[in-house]
Amino acid sequence: MSLKLLNLTKTFENKEAVKNLNIEMKEKRTLGIIGQNGSGKTTTFRMILGLLKPTYGEIIWKGKAITHINPDAIGYLPEERGLYSDMTIEDQLLFFAELKGKKRKEISPQIDGWLERLAVKGKKKDKIKTLSKGNQQKIQLISTIIHKPEIVILDEPFSGLDPVNAELLKDTIFELKKKGTTLIFSSHRMDHVEELCDDICLLQNGTSLLKGDINEIKSKFGKKKIILRSHHQEHEINNLPGVESVNKVSDKLIIYLKDQSYRESVFEYVVKDGFVETFSAETPNLEEIFKAKVGEKNE
Repeated sequence: MSLKLLNLTKTFENKEAVKNLNIEMKEKRTLGIIGQNGSGKTTTFRMILGLLKPTYGEIIWKGKAITHINPDAIGYLPEERGLYSDMTIEDQLLFFAELKGKKRKEISPQIDGWLERLAVKGKKKDKIKTLSKGNQQKIQLISTIIHKPEIVILDEPFSGLDPVNAELLKDTIFELKKKGTTLIFSSHRMDHVEELCDDICLLQNGTSLLKGDINEIKSKFGKKKIILRSHHQEHEINNLPGVESVNKVSDKLIIYLKDQSYRESVFEYVVKDGFVETFSAETPNLEEIFKAKVGEKNE
């Protein structure tokens, strides 16, 4: 199965929040939609969810043009969480599952397993308001996926999670992916997007600046980044031909070249004096690509 957005556009009065967006989301792959605040991410999610009607364009689901996807087939974790604080964990999860067309007797036996899997510190008869913020977020996540949706949209899912709980969430995302769930993921943390997503779409002012397979995108930018550990100084490397900038981070120099063709001359320079601990030519990471594309668009 797949989900396609064809020329999807949403206009509010005289402002186009999303402009001619074309994306295909494939089974067992995770799409990361990234962009600054106001770039059109949430508007795109709301059109997929059927909360907003596109001004024009189409949503294609399972090969058919639709006005909205059956809500029971979607799990949505919004950036702003919404739980009922006076409900128990069990009642909260059963309530959300029933809204998605599930029977209590079908969901109830799964609750203990989910609480254990995500290491929720609380019993199912505890009220939501007695849980820490992190554990409330876990309950929100469980309520998003316990009905086994075909599409899961996660908007800033790592917000407020410590590293241990973030790893539990990552494991859950990988598990959903293996089961064939179509996953759409949004985060300001580029390292999370790069680790979890197969494809990305970079939005700015409602327009797609960059989209496709992450590895293919990175390879197109070339290996213009060098990691160097040696006795050489920052100012020394900065004066070499083809070097755009040099940053010292901890025990290494991070060198950015104007073009990857300068790699050989930089290498020859640093090894002429003897031992070099590390010389590694690398593609840029997603955060560097994001900054480059957004900066390029703003020039």
